[in-house]
Amino acid sequence: MGGMTTVMVFLGAAVALAVAAFVLVSWRDRRRQSGPEDSAAAREAASTQERYAAERHGAQGEVWQRGQTPQG
Repeated sequence: MGGMTTVMVFLGAAVALAVAAFVLVSWRDRRRQSGPEDSAAAREAASTQERYAAERHGAQGEVWQRGQTPQG
């Protein structure tokens, strides 16, 4: 019976440690949430990426209409 008690104590400690680690990481990440300037930078980066993608798509369409292969 003593062996089973040791296993249960060990499993309980492991679960408690895992829960404590999860709570600690969640608390730390909540404190480091991005500010308004980070959100603005992310929106600007997404906008720039979409513009480049649209330009690339347009250039590929022009090449296709002329029946040429793109020159890299």
